[in-house]
Amino acid sequence: MIQNVNQPLAERLRPGTLDDYIGQEHLIGEGAVLRKMIESGKISSFLLWGPPGVGKTTLAKIIANTLNRPFYTLSAINSGVKDIRDVIEKSQRNQFFSHPNPILFIDEIHRFSKAQQDSLLGAVEQGIITLIGATTENPSFEVISPLLSRCQVYVLKHLDKADLLRIVSLALTKDPYLKTKDIRIEEDEALLRFSGGDARKLLNVLELVVNSDEEEIITITNDKVIDRLQNNMAMYDKNGEMHYDIISAFIKSMRGSDPDASVYWLARMIEGGEDVKFIARRMLILAAEDIGLANPNALLLAQGTFDAVHKIGHPEARIILSQCAIYLATSAKSNSAYVAIDDALALVKSTGDLPVPLHIRNAPTKLMKELGYGKEYKYAHSFKDNFVDQDFLPSEIKNQKLYTPQNNPLELKILERLKSLWGKRYDK
Repeated sequence: MIQNVNQPLAERLRPGTLDDYIGQEHLIGEGAVLRKMIESGKISSFLLWGPPGVGKTTLAKIIANTLNRPFYTLSAINSGVKDIRDVIEKSQRNQFFSHPNPILFIDEIHRFSKAQQDSLLGAVEQGIITLIGATTENPSFEVISPLLSRCQVYVLKHLDKADLLRIVSLALTKDPYLKTKDIRIEEDEALLRFSGGDARKLLNVLELVVNSDEEEIITITNDKVIDRLQNNMAMYDKNGEMHYDIISAFIKSMRGSDPDASVYWLARMIEGGEDVKFIARRMLILAAEDIGLANPNALLLAQGTFDAVHKIGHPEARIILSQCAIYLATSAKSNSAYVAIDDALALVKSTGDLPVPLHIRNAPTKLMKELGYGKEYKYAHSFKDNFVDQDFLPSEIKNQKLYTPQNNPLELKILERLKSLWGKRYDK
């Protein structure tokens, strides 16, 4: 463990082995997929997708150390195609000296352009390097398909309360600086809340509170943590760790129908240099999740915004984003589609693969027709108002209702129609 007390606490406590690594048991616990791959000594290229401060960089370094591989690291923020080519050329030269396959770790790989990602393809495919990419964004959106197809994606989770408390305990007992002090944690709620499941943020907060306390006995309480953070917010956020707090405030403001707050948080993101595609994608999700059938046009506008900011970029994209944010904030709200699909997924998991009713099965062959496939199916367009009462769900759940229209003008009209068609099924 690093003993230089001039380094940040998070860096001093960075684990060096898998056994010291806290969290992500689903990946590195006994018998888990990444641990098994590491123990085999053979690893393929992969992407680590997860929120900040959960150990993506640390895990990559541990893998390289465990396997005794050369380790190159690039950041997508300040590295270009030339830097990638330099690493690849160096790796190619070392191949002739029987050196092990090096690991190239790319932090924030989602920020790489298509050209930068393209420059990795040949080296990854030929095994010149083993790529480990770290991203906080969904790789399906931000990583080009040819590169994504050559990499397994592993999802890292926010650290839970038990993991975070283990990290605090480790800091107080193992860190060469903190263990010399008398630190007593009377309350941990604020520490954990402000960390948001982020180990680095947790240790930054802990270090900030300890360093600002000159008492012989340092007692950590919720009020003290809140007070120290309010007085030192710039220091606390020096690495842009408010990123997820601000996008959360933005989403909640639009969900809460406050256009002024929505535009304010949008401005904070724009001023901070946030990727316009990230903002537009989050609005696209909100349009379906929180507005949905109360105003289907919201999804169309959000999609149009997403397409437009790809073409426009800064600074004009701010106008398009503002228009969309205000529209979404002032729109009627409904999460009925969101609730319906989650309830349906839960029903599928609890009931298993129920058989499709015979009358609505496809019957492309004579044998299938003889077995009753499609028999007694009623073609809706052959009946009045293009509707006929028949069962479409498996018999075991035929009375199950998953979609419940909510109290807004458009869905009240939907409810009226459903009642006229299905009667008692939608009376409640």
